Amino acid sequence: MSVTFSLHSSLAADTIPVAMLDLCEVRLMNDANFPWLVLVPRTPDAIEIVDLEPETRHRLMDEIAMASAALRSVTGAEKLNVAALGNQVAQLHVHVIARFRDDEAWPGPVWGAVPRKAYDKDARVDLIEKLSDAFQGR
Repeated sequence: MSVTFSLHSSLAADTIPVAMLDLCEVRLMNDANFPWLVLVPRTPDAIEIVDLEPETRHRLMDEIAMASAALRSVTGAEKLNVAALGNQVAQLHVHVIARFRDDEAWPGPVWGAVPRKAYDKDARVDLIEKLSDAFQGR
């Protein structure tokens, strides 16, 4: 009996689809305070990076690098934070967060620094379009 991939309900509720890569769904965290991508490998039951087969793990690293480059090119980020925490959502997912020396959380972590602020529709559509173009250009 094979297990199929399904996106965790919290990730689905908190993020917006951006792109489908070979391994990962790329999603935008709906928090306008910080441009923030979440990569979710479409691998059933994966919780930790070490749960992936070596070839899949290498593909994940390549896709993290691709997402990082796309996010930096679109936002002009001064720093990128990349993390796979999974303390609240066990499903393997990787955060790629654009950081700026003048953002409200700098130099600390973004989690809990300020209340979440959802993107307004125009800003969300514009950012997703730019990110989608950046992924297609790679």
